[in-house]
Amino acid sequence: MFAFVEGILDLLETDMCVIDIGGLGINVNITARCSAEIGSVGDHVKLYTYTQVAEDTFQLYGFSDRDELDMFKKLISVSGVGPKSALSLLSVMDADSVRYAVISDDIKALSKAKGISAKTAGKIIIELKGKVDLSDDSLAKKFAGTPTVVQKANMGREETDALAALVSLGYSESESTKAIMAVDGHETLDSGTLLSLALKTLYGK
Repeated sequence: MFAFVEGILDLLETDMCVIDIGGLGINVNITARCSAEIGSVGDHVKLYTYTQVAEDTFQLYGFSDRDELDMFKKLISVSGVGPKSALSLLSVMDADSVRYAVISDDIKALSKAKGISAKTAGKIIIELKGKVDLSDDSLAKKFAGTPTVVQKANMGREETDALAALVSLGYSESESTKAIMAVDGHETLDSGTLLSLALKTLYGK
């Protein structure tokens, strides 16, 4: 309904703000990240918004940029993820980090947010996997040099077996992949040796 709201910041809290638009105070739900970046009371601000209209509620959710808003919309399209849970996730992870977590099957990272269980994190990964593009410029720049599913796809049998073993021990795929890739000569080692050396890397964090 409303593409954005723009006006003077009248009140600011961790999860909401009030924007004065020509003498009309508009309540907007925001992420903790947005709260930290939006500015100070009295500043002129602009938030891109999503409007939730239900039988007994009318809520505005505001975001610093359209990219964050787009990720919010993607998240609430997942079964079991409501606006509050999506806002909670975007409070602890920016949009690019959510994309990367989806791409790398990182349930552990997604489930750190309040209201996002491991089961829900798994749903997010399954339902958004085809909606997140590895070729996004923002991802390429932000995660340059970071292990991705591209590296996972290029792994040999021994590396794949070691990765599966690390994941079974509770490590995320992204950190497991990074640990395996950090082992010298990982391409030529057997899975047992590779697992042992990767664990040493993880323990040394």
